[in-house]
Amino acid sequence: MTSKPLLGILTLYLNDRKMLEERPIYEKMTKAGKRRGLNVIVFTPDDVQDNTKQIYAMVFHPEKRTWSRRWVRFPHLIYDRCRHQRSSRFERLLNFRRKYAHLIYLNRPMRNKWTVYRSLRKQPAFRPHLPATRLYQSPDDVAVMLRRYPTIYFKPINGTGGRGILRIDRMRGGLLLLQGRNHHRDIVSPRRINRENLASMIRSWDLGGDRYIVQQGLNIKLPSGRIHDYRMLVQKNRIGEWEVTGCAGRIGSKHSITSNLHGGGEAAGMDSLLRQWIGSESRIAQIRETAESLGIEASKHLEKQFGALCELALDLAIDREGWVWLLEVNPKPSREVFIKAGEREVYRRAITRPIEYALWLYQQQRESRSRDRSSMSFNLPLAAAQTERNTATED
Repeated sequence: MTSKPLLGILTLYLNDRKMLEERPIYEKMTKAGKRRGLNVIVFTPDDVQDNTKQIYAMVFHPEKRTWSRRWVRFPHLIYDRCRHQRSSRFERLLNFRRKYAHLIYLNRPMRNKWTVYRSLRKQPAFRPHLPATRLYQSPDDVAVMLRRYPTIYFKPINGTGGRGILRIDRMRGGLLLLQGRNHHRDIVSPRRINRENLASMIRSWDLGGDRYIVQQGLNIKLPSGRIHDYRMLVQKNRIGEWEVTGCAGRIGSKHSITSNLHGGGEAAGMDSLLRQWIGSESRIAQIRETAESLGIEASKHLEKQFGALCELALDLAIDREGWVWLLEVNPKPSREVFIKAGEREVYRRAITRPIEYALWLYQQQRESRSRDRSSMSFNLPLAAAQTERNTATED
């Protein structure tokens, strides 16, 4: 495996039995890499031997469709696929990132929902597309938002897959309707409470040791009553430029407050879903153009703020007037929405683009080192001559 550039996919085990969440994706990426002259390994911080600078990596063999373990040197490039966990494994990941910060990464950590929101909020071009959001510090923050908006969402700043999200709707007679998903993604039965009981209800919600944001809710219910939104994938292409790979619709399961596929949601083509929601083909084209421009510009901005990135998933909402809202940004996106929406070519590109970008980045690094060496060799005779003149002067 030493004759070709080596890409290491950095991930985390899901549990102590060393289960991996995205093994089928890694298999496809390994095959895509092999076709393009790039070797791919998969490893976690627990597989790294610091004293020898070697990794006991997982290697997929496409011809046999089997996995094996192999000691390998550190890869030329690292593709970080690690999602936030509450575990000692995540702490070891943080230590790895600190210790090996000098390595070449396709993507760097991007922080939490609140930090990302504040970064985007500072830019006037993004501000109209962001739902009002505030950091939760006490139940008063929820009460203030409810006075302004008929629906609000209460979200963990590090949550994924719809975990721990609570939706609160104002109702007649001073009542509030609460619906949500706990930290296991299970739907919590809808509950009506009096407004004066809101503070105690918020405090009793399973906070799980996380911090929360309070976000403006939007009218994105289909006539069926089910929530819907859109997942846009923006990736670096084979020449290192940001490009929209695809965008697909997500429809939440019945009684769900989120559209996440892991929570039982369904996928649909963006255009077909917009035809149900908006109708006008000309408006759909304008919405697509706005959404894609927003996706690319937001990706460029976030990379400037947080460091190297190679892909981002933007969760978008489109209201009844056709306005595009950016709900949140995911730096470690899954790709399954496209295959479930029947968009096989988009799904294929979603897998191959990180491989193609890795090869481009590797070549850029090689050319940069080559230029540095040429510059050094060009300057050596001049430096030697200068030293000789200095010596003669001193004599």
